[in-house]
Amino acid sequence: MTYSIQEINEVLKGTIVGDTSIKITAPEQLELASTSEISFIGNKKYEKYWETSKACAAVVNENISIEPGENRAFIKVQNADLAMSQVLELFAPPTPLFHTEIHPNAIIDATAIIANGTRIGAGCYIGPKVQLGENVTIYPNVTILDECTIGKNTIIWPGAVVRERCHIGNDCIIHPNATIGADGFGFRPCPERGLVKIPQIGNVVIGNGVEIGANSCVDRGKFSSTVLSDGCKIDNLIQIGHNSRLGKFCIMAGQSGLAGSVTLGNGVLIGGSASITDHVTIGDRSIIGGGSGVTKDVPAGVTLLGYPAIEARDALKQWAILKRLVNESKK
Repeated sequence: MTYSIQEINEVLKGTIVGDTSIKITAPEQLELASTSEISFIGNKKYEKYWETSKACAAVVNENISIEPGENRAFIKVQNADLAMSQVLELFAPPTPLFHTEIHPNAIIDATAIIANGTRIGAGCYIGPKVQLGENVTIYPNVTILDECTIGKNTIIWPGAVVRERCHIGNDCIIHPNATIGADGFGFRPCPERGLVKIPQIGNVVIGNGVEIGANSCVDRGKFSSTVLSDGCKIDNLIQIGHNSRLGKFCIMAGQSGLAGSVTLGNGVLIGGSASITDHVTIGDRSIIGGGSGVTKDVPAGVTLLGYPAIEARDALKQWAILKRLVNESKK
C-alpha cells in the first residue's frame, strides 16, 4: 500500500505545508523513518529531530515552529497523536485469516447461541447457554464457559478464558491469555481447617468499548459483580480484585493492581506498578502516579505520588528536601 501526501490528507482533513512527490509506504518514528515513510511530531520538544530524520512527511500539531524543507511535507492538524492513529489504520496489515467462520475443531455446546457473522477459531470451547453477538471474533484456543454473553463486534484473542456467567459488551478487545472471572482472592483462617476458601459466587460485567491487555486478570465478585464500565482501557499484566468497580474511561497501566472492592470514578488514570488497597474509593479524573501505593480514599481531580501516596506537590517537596539532606550529609 502506498499513498500520496494528498491522499493521506483526504483522511486527516488537515493543512498541507510544503510538498513531496514521494509515495508514502509506511508510518515510522522520526529517528527510524526512511525517505518513503511518514512520521509525526506530537510535541514541540521533538522538532529538533526533524532535520536529521529521513522521513518525507510528518503529521504535526498546528503550533509547529519549523518548516518541512525541500521535497518534504507536513500535515498540520489539531492533535497529531490522534491523527496519526488514522494513518496507522490506513497502513494496518490484515488480521489473521479465518478459512471457515466456525472451525470444525471448535467445541460448541448445542445450547449456545451464535449470531450472524461470528467467527470461531480452532480449539475453542463455547459452553452451555453462551450467547455470542453479531460479528464476534473468537481466535483459536479461547474458552468461554457456561451462560456468558459476548456483545457484537467484540474480539477475543488466543488463550483468553471467560469463566461462567460473565458478560462482555460490544466492541471490546480481550488480548491473549487474559482471564475474566477467575475466583477472587478470599480466604479466612480457621483453627480446625487452616485457610478456608470463601466461595466467590458473583461474576464480571464489562461494558462497551473496553480493552483488556494480555495476561491481565479480572476477578469475579464474591457477592455480586466486578464491573468495568464503558471505555475502560486495561494494559497488560493487570490485576483487578473482586467486587471492584471502574467508572467510564478509566486507564490502568502495566503491572498496576486493584485489591478487592476498590471503586474508581470516571476517567481515573492509574500509572504503571501502582497499587490500590482494598475498599478505597478514587474520585473522578484523579491520577495515581506510577509505583504509588494508595491506602485511603482519594478526592476527585487529585494527582498522587509515592508510597504511601500523597498529593504530588507535597511528594515532590519531600523528595527535594530529602535529596538536599542527603547531599549535605556527604559534605
